[in-house]
Formats: sequence, structure tokens, C-alpha cells
Amino acid sequence: MKSKILIISNVTNGLFLFRRELLEQLVRQYQVTILAGDTGSLDKLEELGCRVILTQIDRRGKNPLHEYRLYRLYKREIKALRPDVVLTYTVKPNVYGGMACAALGIPCVANITGLGTAVENGGLLQAVTVPLYRKGLRKARMVFFQNQANLEFMLSRKMVSGPYTLIPGSGVNLERFALLPYPNDGTVDFSFISRIRREKGIDQFIDAAKAITAGHPEARFHVYGQCGESYRQKLEALQQAGVLQYHGYTKDVAGVHRFSCCTVHPSYYPEGMSNVCLESAACGRPVITTDRPGCVETVDDGVSGYIVRQQDSGDLIEKIQRFLALSPEQRRDMGLAGRAKMEREFDRNIVVRKYLELIETITEKESTGL
Repeated sequence: MKSKILIISNVTNGLFLFRRELLEQLVRQYQVTILAGDTGSLDKLEELGCRVILTQIDRRGKNPLHEYRLYRLYKREIKALRPDVVLTYTVKPNVYGGMACAALGIPCVANITGLGTAVENGGLLQAVTVPLYRKGLRKARMVFFQNQANLEFMLSRKMVSGPYTLIPGSGVNLERFALLPYPNDGTVDFSFISRIRREKGIDQFIDAAKAITAGHPEARFHVYGQCGESYRQKLEALQQAGVLQYHGYTKDVAGVHRFSCCTVHPSYYPEGMSNVCLESAACGRPVITTDRPGCVETVDDGVSGYIVRQQDSGDLIEKIQRFLALSPEQRRDMGLAGRAKMEREFDRNIVVRKYLELIETITEKESTGL
């Protein structure tokens, strides 16, 4: 009989977009069950061969009763399934899924996809969340970190007591995000691809678009992503004024890169590793991003793009002007350097192999009782 793997995450979409290759490998060898809220990828996960149990999770909820119910839900489902290994992603599955596994004696592997604002911003929420993380990770067979800063933060606060290692984020699929010809049609197109929220740096991008378009008619600024009504009205007004073009949400991210000359990702959100930066570089596009952990690792400053100070519109404007001063050949070569970096350091197969090797080791030990 095949061993059983349970995967706990916030939502189905992230699993399909960033763990698909791992899931494809796992279903060949194991019975795979997923606990997650549906965000549109339920059918796709089932088509891969996964059984999906839908849950409701408020990622930012702080109600103690709701949090306890989530823990009880995880514990009930884990007890009923009796998986051989549980894989957890994102804060609440790491904490409450890890606690449930510890209580039931089930091997658990956690992935720190970012600290989350509750941990990073300090204050009362951090004071509550840090001890919870200690409990959630105390018996983890492995904790995967996506960037060095998160690793050091959690180790310094003794949030991890067992094995841990660093992986290159979720990695990037180098075939799905293949190297594209660099555009050279007389315009220089900058793309912002993200959920439209303040922490993703949209205000800094807007500041840059206003400043740059006034003196550089060849520069065009594009925004892709879902947003609330307040930002939508602002972006539509800026589009009417000729400052930028707002395209809304797109599933075809690689299609954006066909005409884009540079991705601008001025995020100061607590990232694990920015998939926007990885996918852009894989397509051969220079990236301008911040010195934020999870972003800074994706770019060799001045070689494959530029690093800017987070929340610093002036620095972003200066780096975009520097990029505009490059020749088309220099911009293309910068993109090629980014692609080479992705091939060396961020191939998704690196992440998949680490998971498969670890799961095999755990299941062998459990079957032999060692």
C-alpha cells in the first residue's frame, strides 16, 4: 500500500501555481491529500490526482476561538487520515498543523513562506505568535526556510529547535517560464505584477511612473493584479492621465514578459522568496526590486537588475533612470544574466528533489521503526 502524504496550506491556488511539480511527483509514489481553502484551483489539483478537503481559514483572523477551531479541525483530519508525512505551508498551517502533528506523533515538514506581518511587525501579535510557532515547530522533522533573514530571525528567538535548511524559495519552472526574445520596438515598458496593495510597493511604483513619464516619452508603465476599489479608482484615473496602464488581473504572466523590458517589484511585504522576481528573471527580464529579504536574493545588483531601498520612491526613480540610460543591448544582457542566475540557483527541480529525498527518508525510517 502506498504511503500517505497530507499537505496543509491556506489556499489551493498557491499550491497549484508554485508546488505543481512537487505534487506531480508525489502522486506517482504516494496517496496525496490536501487540506486548503479553495481559490479556484480545486479542479486542477484533483486532475493531478490529489484528494482535496476544503477548509475555511481566515489568514489574518485573530479571534482565539476561531484559531482553536482551526487547530481542532487540523487535528481531527490528521487523526482520521493517519498520514505518514504532513507537509505544511504558510503561517497558520505551520503553527496549528505542526501542533496537531506533534500531539498525534505524525512526522511534519514545515515551509516558512515568509514570517507574516504578525511576527515581523513586533508588538503584542509578535509576543503571541512567537511562542505559538515554537510549539508548532518543536517536533518538525525539517523546517525549510526560503531566505537567510527569516532563518536567522527564527533561530535567534529559539522558534526552531530541530533540523532546518535553506531552499531557494519555491524555485521557478524554467520550461514554463522560458527565456524570451528581448523586445526592441522603441519603447521601454516597465511592469508591476502583484496583488495591488500598499506593502507590495504600488505607491512607490506610481511615484516613479509620474516622475519618469514626464521626461521620458519612451517609458511606459503597466500594472497587473487584483485590487480593491480605492486603488482601482486611482489606477484608472492615472491611466486616463496617461501616467500608466492598468490591465487588471492576468493568468498569462509569461505573456506579459513578451513585451515587457523590465519588472519593477518595490515590495516591502514579508516575502519568503518573490515568485514575481524569479519568473521575470527566468524569462530574461531585468528586475528592479528592494533590499527586502525574499527580494534582494533574486537579483545581482547592477548585473541582472537593480536593488533599491524599500519604501524609497527617490531611489526607485534613480534606478529606473539608470536603466533607461542603458543601451538595448545592455538591457538584454542584464536579462540574460538574470536567466543564468535562475538556472544556477533557483531551478524548481532543486526544491522538488529536496522534498522527495526527505519524504523518502522519513517514510523509510517510519516503516522500519528506526
